[in-house]
Amino acid sequence: MTEATLALAQAGDGDAFRELIDPHRSELQAHCYRILGSVQDAEDVLQEALLAAWRSIGRFDGRSLRAWLYRIATNRCLNYLRGQSRRPQPAGPPDHGAHWTGQGRGGEPWWLEPFPGAVDEPVPGPEARYDARESIALSFVAGLQHLPPQQRAVLVLRDVLGFPAAETAAILGTTQAAVNSALIRARAALPSDRRPHEVPAPRSPAETSVVDRFVSAFQRFDLDELVALLTDDARLTMPPEPAEHRGAGSVARFLVHTHLGQELKFLPTRANGQPALVLYVPDPNAPIWRASGLIVLTLRADRVQALTRFAGPSILARFGYPRTLPRG
Repeated sequence: MTEATLALAQAGDGDAFRELIDPHRSELQAHCYRILGSVQDAEDVLQEALLAAWRSIGRFDGRSLRAWLYRIATNRCLNYLRGQSRRPQPAGPPDHGAHWTGQGRGGEPWWLEPFPGAVDEPVPGPEARYDARESIALSFVAGLQHLPPQQRAVLVLRDVLGFPAAETAAILGTTQAAVNSALIRARAALPSDRRPHEVPAPRSPAETSVVDRFVSAFQRFDLDELVALLTDDARLTMPPEPAEHRGAGSVARFLVHTHLGQELKFLPTRANGQPALVLYVPDPNAPIWRASGLIVLTLRADRVQALTRFAGPSILARFGYPRTLPRG
């Protein structure tokens, strides 16, 4: 940020304002996504935050643009969460053989959405406890959603971004004592099964091997191979449905019985920095493939620990995939 660009923005130059905020836009979107758990909500709230920043740029004191933007974005997220009761609630019985979780601690929040690709963010501060890959992982974002909003914001600002306690307090308009107290409670409440050393590196031969074996076994409906590829504590969730399948056998049987007899087509992609698959099934009445959903895979060593399946045309469009493909 140069003083000349800031002066132009404060004088009402829109191009200068965009020059100031564009380097921070991607990380701010990821920040809103972590707190809200929904890509669509994050995009909407970020637009509100940037509009608020534009309207108040004349009052910016010039000390830390990044912290100033985070203050606006974080507080817009918290305001949104205070009114999230306006969201319609999902309803319906669980699938046969599935566990009913609702919005309890053990299940995925129904509003959870996958984040396309990975996140290009600056190196976090020295006090951060999570690396970039951990902090955008689907399980981490899902876990955050079970924390109270203030604790959620504090943990992201401190442990993901590495803001010091004093700066976090300034962003949230509170005291350092309140920040430290909220952080202690958030760390205690967030699931602590962290094994980053067991996760294959993105796009590594080890990761590719697991995904390829999973696709092959699924396409062949090889129940035994699917069970062998899943960890004993494997989980399958399908937000916004409040049901989940637990255990290698239960997950494998659900996958096989749901699609048995169908030809399956998978297109690889990435979500939340993790391997993901867009599933297409044949249309019985036309020579086309129809998208059935997006499956995000969470890997542990050489097996699959979790599958999170998402459906809906808006999610596929966000990942750049069409609803149908020609079947030749």
